[in-house]
Amino acid sequence: MIGRITGTLATKHPPQVLIDVGGVGYEIDVPMSTFYNLPGVGEKVSLLTHLAVREDAHLLYGFGSEIERAAFRELLKVSGIGAKTALAVLSGLSVNDLSAAIAAQETGRIVKIPGIGKKTAERLLLELKGKSVFAGAIAGAAPAGVSDDVRQALLALGYNERETAEALRQLSPDLPVGEAIRQALRGLSKG
Repeated sequence: MIGRITGTLATKHPPQVLIDVGGVGYEIDVPMSTFYNLPGVGEKVSLLTHLAVREDAHLLYGFGSEIERAAFRELLKVSGIGAKTALAVLSGLSVNDLSAAIAAQETGRIVKIPGIGKKTAERLLLELKGKSVFAGAIAGAAPAGVSDDVRQALLALGYNERETAEALRQLSPDLPVGEAIRQALRGLSKG
């Protein structure tokens, strides 16, 4: 099993990247959340991977964090969800947003993802309810209303998903939205 790839980022063509490792180029499909956080072409990159062996192909999927890879693997266990759909889910929702949708059994957020219909969304929510990957992501997040508003504000200001997630983890859960945004910005300016 290939668990991690470290090398030079040779090309980026969403959702696929090519990583050169000692003269061998590995084609890796990544969710957009990972894609947006990649360094520039020619720079060193390290991705956690999931190798899917099929009768007609060996496919590598890459992730910027362990929680994304774990979420991808849980999504693959849902009947009717393949690797392409799992990547689409992780491209459309962060793991925390997906966790919140699962906790609230909110099909509306899931059906907005291309390729997911109402029945698939309902099955996905039902089968993932109570999975530790998603419960752990929610436990580490601020309350949904505040964190969603702060997250959207930070993303609108140009911060990436990784910076935004880290800023949200530093916030006290009882802050009003305005103060939470100010504290997040102060934290980001120090880092």
